[in-house]
Amino acid sequence: MTDKIVNYLKENRDTHLKELTDWLAVPSVSALPEHKEDVRKGAEWIADSLTNAGMENVKIYETDGHPVVYGDWLKAEGKPTVLVYGHYDVQPVDPIELWESPPYEATIRDNKLYARGASDDKGQTFMHVKVLQAILKSEGTLPLNFKFCIEGEEEIGSPSLPKFIEENKDLLAADVIVISDTGMLDRGKPAICYGLRGMCAMQIDVTGPNSDLHSGLYGGAVQNPLHAITELLQSFRDENGRILVDGFYDNVQELTEEEREAFRALPLTEEALKNQLGVTELTGEEGYSHIERTWARPTLELNGVWGGFQGEGIKTVIPAKAHAKISCRLVPNQEPDEIIEKVKAHIEKHKPAGIDVKVTLFDKGAPYVTPFDHPAIQAAARSYEKVYGVPTAFTRGGGSIPIVATFDQMLNIPVVLMGFGLSTENFHAPNEHFHLENFDKGMETLADYWFELEKSIQKETTTK
Repeated sequence: MTDKIVNYLKENRDTHLKELTDWLAVPSVSALPEHKEDVRKGAEWIADSLTNAGMENVKIYETDGHPVVYGDWLKAEGKPTVLVYGHYDVQPVDPIELWESPPYEATIRDNKLYARGASDDKGQTFMHVKVLQAILKSEGTLPLNFKFCIEGEEEIGSPSLPKFIEENKDLLAADVIVISDTGMLDRGKPAICYGLRGMCAMQIDVTGPNSDLHSGLYGGAVQNPLHAITELLQSFRDENGRILVDGFYDNVQELTEEEREAFRALPLTEEALKNQLGVTELTGEEGYSHIERTWARPTLELNGVWGGFQGEGIKTVIPAKAHAKISCRLVPNQEPDEIIEKVKAHIEKHKPAGIDVKVTLFDKGAPYVTPFDHPAIQAAARSYEKVYGVPTAFTRGGGSIPIVATFDQMLNIPVVLMGFGLSTENFHAPNEHFHLENFDKGMETLADYWFELEKSIQKETTTK
């Protein structure tokens, strides 16, 4: 990275923020049908931005859902190719009354940019585009070849992208994938996420009598669906946090002692987490630290339970139905489809008498992990350290980005998760924001990384 590139980024900072503000003003909410045209506007905006940055072959590809935006720059003859992935869709803004400023009118307060999508993921995707523009404007060329794949359905589980990847493997062929949709360890403390948990989610619907019943006339004689679903949900875990679904842990890949030691060395204490969350105790699977539980152990969590009378006061009924939503976070070697079948078998085995149970499936995605000593990841660590001035931590993510595992399986190339967000930035919640310190340092880090990665790959090739 040269001083010319850094100076270009600094001189054009206000212009870049204005452009990002324009993109954030587009309410590209993929989950809501009424925003379908807004999602397309979001795609058109980033396509224009790629073109203005100097990318070629920019095209909006139609899918069964929202469009995928592609662009490339392939003039670095004989050099490796990087595929940059991002997404331009955002979460809904509800509850709107909790926003301190309008969610689609980007506002800067305390050197933080507030808007829906500021951190997840428009802000981070935008950084990639502007960095390549800065290098081209400053140097006239790029150190590597680049391709972009920017989708509009990540926030609803990327339902159309696997098919797009399968049908366009040659178009997306590359040597490494870089994604900025993860977070740093803390402010000023960069981290590279080398693993993500997978997931599967489902809804359980319990049906008892053919209508709500008077609890005085029928109570004690028929099964109450609320009691039944409570009993069923209680059967999933024991008092020590261990999941009781038969075969749930059969294929779980255990942490190595090296990884456990690395986790213990991180400045992430239970006390700090309790203070952050406002709780008096942490709970979970016995025998594991809070970091291990959230990064590398599987879970089964209740996400919602409801049924019966929900209004003010009391209505003495036995409800006809009760419902629950559950999700499982999965770790390497656990297959979502297998876990779904095991959970369904558990439900069938443990359902109380006098009810019918229906299971509806929702999102699912495979877990992902790659060795953190991979040259592409180590090059990223060096660039982070050069810009932030501190060693880079290597972490796993407790959440899921299902498309990461899909890229890994379909394209069979390493994925570098190189994020610049912070866990406190309220993504998916009101008052989402992005620290502009990481907007600035993040672009410098990315600019350095492309040159560091080129040297790293060249060295590896020479060594071989």
